[in-house]
Amino acid sequence: MDPLEHAEAPHRRTREKGAENLKPGCWPPWSRFSSWLECVCVVTFDLELGQAIEVHHDQHRHHNHQTSICYMSFPDSYSGCLGDTQFSFRLRQSVGQKGSRFGPEDTYNRDAPVTLQREVAHYYGFVYFRQVKDVSVKRGYFQKSLVLVSRLPYVNLFHSLLQLIAPEYFEKLEPCLEAVCNEIDQWPSPVPGMTLNLPVMGVVIVIFKSVTDCFHFGCQMTSDLSCRCFQSLLIHIQMLWELMLLGEPVVIMAPSPTVSSETVLALVSSISPLKYCCDFRPYFTIHDSEFKEYTTRTQAPPNVILGVTNPFFIKTFQYWPHVIRLGELKMSGDLPKQLKVKKLAKLKTLDTKSGKCCPHSLPVPFWQGIQRKRPSEAQCAILRRHLLELTQSFIIPLERYLASLMPLQKSVTPWKTPPQIRPFSQEEFMGTLEHAGPQLTSVLKGDWMGLYRRFFRSPNFDGWYRLRHKEMTQKLELLHLEVICEADLQLWLKDKSEVEIVDLVLKLREKLTKACRQQLPVKDEVLEKLECRIQMVIGSLPEDLQTVLLRH
Repeated sequence: MDPLEHAEAPHRRTREKGAENLKPGCWPPWSRFSSWLECVCVVTFDLELGQAIEVHHDQHRHHNHQTSICYMSFPDSYSGCLGDTQFSFRLRQSVGQKGSRFGPEDTYNRDAPVTLQREVAHYYGFVYFRQVKDVSVKRGYFQKSLVLVSRLPYVNLFHSLLQLIAPEYFEKLEPCLEAVCNEIDQWPSPVPGMTLNLPVMGVVIVIFKSVTDCFHFGCQMTSDLSCRCFQSLLIHIQMLWELMLLGEPVVIMAPSPTVSSETVLALVSSISPLKYCCDFRPYFTIHDSEFKEYTTRTQAPPNVILGVTNPFFIKTFQYWPHVIRLGELKMSGDLPKQLKVKKLAKLKTLDTKSGKCCPHSLPVPFWQGIQRKRPSEAQCAILRRHLLELTQSFIIPLERYLASLMPLQKSVTPWKTPPQIRPFSQEEFMGTLEHAGPQLTSVLKGDWMGLYRRFFRSPNFDGWYRLRHKEMTQKLELLHLEVICEADLQLWLKDKSEVEIVDLVLKLREKLTKACRQQLPVKDEVLEKLECRIQMVIGSLPEDLQTVLLRH
């Protein structure tokens, strides 16, 4: 038996045993586990194979991603991580692989804030890596990583979970991990806006209604991480915010996977509640499946933010427009000569030690609030508030203009297709800024109009507009359904032919089907009322037509 299959066998037997005792109406085996995690695996270092998966609890069989998970789960050799290390990575779903079973229209994504939605085409990996000296091992070191893979961006939750289970697992090995997987399978499914109690290993993890706390600033377990990530970058915080807003190509060169992943996730969430719609890799290595795609020089750098620790990337990314170096990368004595730091002076880097880049103008109250003597929680809250106000000041004029494109409610009538939303005109929007621009809510001065023009060319604008246009279209559909329910159908039927009446029935049924398929937030009473109206209209037809329509 294949060692991977052998490692999975006890887990599979548990699933099958659960299926035998399943009662009608109960959850299918492992469906609750799958609503939180895609798989749990343990990666070890094999002298002959290198990184290898030795335990793999996986319902969906992510064999295509095993190599990527192996390499992303270990810090590279230059990081020199001893002891316990936690970090995150993100990888793209393989081409041709079946997408998420939840789909883009699942109820969770419909109700969740955009920054907390389940990924459709990517996975998050949450890693707890341990490297300690061990004379019983041939290499002289114990090296293992416990990895949780999920489509959910709950960075705080999963790193907290790893802190509970990883130390225990490294002591007691697989039986402990299997028990944890069984406990996770008893958890309620994630529901935005609800307080959830998640018991595991004798502890109850509580997710409060303010679920955004799970991913705000995308960091780990403690409340001071956003300040820790940005401590050396505070003078450049507005510039960094602009880079994220515009989806600019950015490389973060960090001394460890922990610093790399924390910083990338913190930057991505700095424009919250606006969704960052570009790709981002909290920890990127030369073994990443997109390595060639993202390092080619035959085209402009892609819209992506990469967190790296390997000095190899110093030369590889020297042509990128934005390179941020945090601390000093580990330089081993055996580093190839062509990768020495002799060319660093020519790089366009934001060196956090020298502070070469000119800072953007930031308000004095912000600097007064960010004092090293203040508690880290207070500094973090001030930073969050500042970035939130900055994003809101930028986005409110766009929201206000977009609302003006919506047809008036009185123009929605029961017997006509809902009116179209007016197209977004960049020039028309720019004309509104003089009297309704960011200057009304932000004390910051600058070229706001230039920033908007650059934003219009970014993937973030495209993602924001598509989402808002979809929401507005759904709102029109809901209004149309409500207007139909309130209409006087008896009056309309008086002078209509059988063909027109049958056509109405078919259109109303199509609307009902569409509302259910797209999971529109329609009130139950509206749906029930509409169904009654359909039956009433069918009842006005001759019996032979009623029979045909009722069959279908």
